[in-house]
Amino acid sequence: MKYNIAVVPGDGIGPEVIGETLKVLDRIGEKYGHEFNYTKVLAGGCAIDEKGEPLPEETVKICKESDAVLLGAVGGWKWDTLPGDQRPEMALLGLRKQLGLFANLRPALLFDELAAACPLKAEIVSGGLDLVVVRELTGGIYFGERGHKQTDMGEAAYDVEQYSVGEITRIAEVAFDMAMKRNKKVTSVDKANVLESSRLWRKTVTEVAEKYPEVTLEHLYVDNAVMQIIRDPKQFDVIVTSNIFGDILSDGASQVTGSIGMLPSASLATGNFGMYEPVHGSAPDLAGTDKANPMATILSAAMMLRYTFGLLEEADAIENAVKKVLADKYRTPDIMLNEKDPASCKEIGTKEAGDLIAANI
Repeated sequence: MKYNIAVVPGDGIGPEVIGETLKVLDRIGEKYGHEFNYTKVLAGGCAIDEKGEPLPEETVKICKESDAVLLGAVGGWKWDTLPGDQRPEMALLGLRKQLGLFANLRPALLFDELAAACPLKAEIVSGGLDLVVVRELTGGIYFGERGHKQTDMGEAAYDVEQYSVGEITRIAEVAFDMAMKRNKKVTSVDKANVLESSRLWRKTVTEVAEKYPEVTLEHLYVDNAVMQIIRDPKQFDVIVTSNIFGDILSDGASQVTGSIGMLPSASLATGNFGMYEPVHGSAPDLAGTDKANPMATILSAAMMLRYTFGLLEEADAIENAVKKVLADKYRTPDIMLNEKDPASCKEIGTKEAGDLIAANI
């Protein structure tokens, strides 16, 4: 089979982790007889430097014409002083909106091999941890009305949180469909005791739940959800929530897994099209040092094979290769920081991690 993939290396460590991921995909192609064609495009800070804008039209066009999009990371200190609508992060928002990527799947899986790197007590995560955050991605405060105005206290800035029944319904259905294939439990996270938008969110999710009688639904306020992820993360199966709450909760859940460098994500449109990227950012301080962990991006490619291309065996092969490298006690610096017994492990860099995972396919 032939697959056309739009590749957005981006900024900071993005090009490095993408490079190792393509190495692994090429190995999959060799073993299973697939051809992956990559078209690299500009987005983020590098696009600002070269094209004067974070998301060139050509990039959007190529992404729309591809079978899937693989993205590294965007942003960095270099562009922090730019106005909000000109910053590299606007490339992400633009791609999500223009590609119709309304559902963001962020699994938080604690590999058995990394149990010692989890900052929580062993008894809390004993037996493993496997939850997924389903985050609404094209609505809410990140896409709402925004601006500045004058008040009696001086200049004020505002951002509006808004959700429609249709937006809530479609993301809730994604969460419930996923729960049906997992442990049949959905936790909807909102702030319904304060926000009108959250009250509509809770009402709509409850109505969607009626179509899934086998799935248990619970509601949590976002502040309680944060506490519960720290106290007892194993109680969760599928968490569904808004754009801003999902952004925060998924990053928090990532630390329970031992490192944010291990977390992949998929952003899906209606149908099979998706954009795949690591949860971590561009980490400009690590760029060029060979210290970045490429595993989140490599695992994102595994999600691409599974969700967009339907290549289940190939996706399993990547995930098993990552597990084998971890089982062999290889650790990138971010994981080594949390290791209880670092002397028993071997620290490796970005390139060696990619080589080892490819060799274990």
